[in-house]
Amino acid sequence: MLTPRRIEIFKAIVDEFIKTAEPVGSKTLQQKYNLSYSSATIRNDMMVLEDMGYLEKTHTSSGRVPSTLGYKFYCENLLENSGIDKRMELAIRDAFEASNMNIEEAVRQSCAILSEMTNMTTGAIGPDSSEQKLEHIKLFPIDSRHCVCVFITNTGHTETRSFRFDEDVPFSDLETCTDILNQRLRGIRICDLAKAMDHLKPELSSVVQRHDLLFTAFVKAFVRFASDNVYFSGKDRMLYQPEFEDINKLKQLMSMFDDVSVWKKMENSQNALAVTTKRGAQLTWYNDLAIVRSKFHVNDQETGELMVVGPSRMNYDRIIAMIDYAARMIEKMYNAGGRDNE
Repeated sequence: MLTPRRIEIFKAIVDEFIKTAEPVGSKTLQQKYNLSYSSATIRNDMMVLEDMGYLEKTHTSSGRVPSTLGYKFYCENLLENSGIDKRMELAIRDAFEASNMNIEEAVRQSCAILSEMTNMTTGAIGPDSSEQKLEHIKLFPIDSRHCVCVFITNTGHTETRSFRFDEDVPFSDLETCTDILNQRLRGIRICDLAKAMDHLKPELSSVVQRHDLLFTAFVKAFVRFASDNVYFSGKDRMLYQPEFEDINKLKQLMSMFDDVSVWKKMENSQNALAVTTKRGAQLTWYNDLAIVRSKFHVNDQETGELMVVGPSRMNYDRIIAMIDYAARMIEKMYNAGGRDNE
């Protein structure tokens, strides 16, 4: 049974473990948290909390650490909701107000800021662009084998791709190909662009010298545009988390970063435990990972998510406040759904 005393002890254990990453014992709780209970009482309650599944005992210490179920209970019931630190609020707001960014740049900027402030990996699942329609293509040649291509949709969403060719491609080919694609593909859904390219192949081959190289480059870009909307910042920061000192565990994590489908379907995994906090943030625990997510609305149809990825031992209250504020700033930039009054 969870009595007020056991909840007080449990909260102190979680708070201490988040700070130190060290198993917590009864003496530490007495000394640091001014608990008025005897060591025997605290130890007995810790055993009860362990039996309930909220604490775990490590092999290397007599102390306890929170379990995944314990973190879930903590985030559902014991978060202090203290709000965002004013210095962090200013830093996030200034970064947004100092520049004129499109949605892609704003999302990446948010990830970079959050990664720096949390010292963890951050990411974003961007708005699903597959149902948007192509508005315009701009091609910027760098040299005869490199160019940068920008795709713009009817909603103002942009995607940038770098093309690298194995052979020289004349500038005239780039210009002619871009003109044809803009004339023939405007208004077509992003998810249908790769198929639409098949119908253009004869026309391209008749007027473009290196049509084979350009055809392949654009088809690959269109396929990625329709499906690849997961972005990460600060992957290397996981190297400095003690929970990932195990090289095998780190390799598994890095392979997850390369698999887009993992992050889109994680909350439905049998190995995942998920909860939505009172503030609306979504938390998912997956193996030894904790993922904090906050949705943002670009417009009435499009939504995306910011996320912080780290060990289960993270400062949830602080991170939820930061990620939620960054998501609201993205919405404010685009006046999503008329939310400019937030």
